[in-house]
Amino acid sequence: MGYHISSVSRAVRDVSSALCNISQDFIQWPETQQQKNKIRDGFYDVAHFPGVVGTIDGTHVRIQAPSGDNEYTFVNRKGFHSINVQGVCDHTGKFLNVVANWPGSCHDSFIFKTSNLGRYMETRHRGYDMDGVLLGDSGYPCKRYIVTPYLRPNSESQVRYNKAHVKTRAIVERCFGWWKRRFNILHGEIRTKPEKAVKIITACAVLHNIALKLREQMEDDNQEVNDVPVVRNHVDERRQVREHITRTYFS
Repeated sequence: MGYHISSVSRAVRDVSSALCNISQDFIQWPETQQQKNKIRDGFYDVAHFPGVVGTIDGTHVRIQAPSGDNEYTFVNRKGFHSINVQGVCDHTGKFLNVVANWPGSCHDSFIFKTSNLGRYMETRHRGYDMDGVLLGDSGYPCKRYIVTPYLRPNSESQVRYNKAHVKTRAIVERCFGWWKRRFNILHGEIRTKPEKAVKIITACAVLHNIALKLREQMEDDNQEVNDVPVVRNHVDERRQVREHITRTYFS
């Protein structure tokens, strides 16, 4: 028995909206020290990188070209229309934070800076020992709460740091791969208005976490790694946490 396209569209709209309304119940930043310590221990087991509470990255979900004067803002660096989705995951590949409301032309670092999580980390982060750090690629600025690779490592310690960083941060890339493999619409083109696409993307993130909670297993998938513009860091004190980690754990 077939269904009319309008009926399917209404069902997708209603279910996506319902899942978005409960997204905070399933996509949650760790609040207690016990929760953070569990995540830190899980990440440490990957490559002995200490203090990690999440790995962060952006991924583009293709959408059809929207109408209106702001159409050009959705064109990303690769030339297609998209939503640039920020994701932060834990060591199991579960989303801890998802931001899916920015057009494809927006830079990863801008999305993080303007997100609730970015503002929280900037104003309430209590330090490496208490709240840990995020691992990001060179598209993010190196700060006291987000550490990035060395662009030109000049010591064995920095090389070892980079290797552990890459291996640990790869979890978020695999997370995006699992997510898009689980929901094939994210691999193709979402043919709806951007505001509806945002709800579909968020709903898929909620369902991803529910699937992990129900222990649905996914095979490894090779997620395409985006080439990212390098963010230059000019303030030395922002790199102090990275230097501390390198000296203490990778010397």
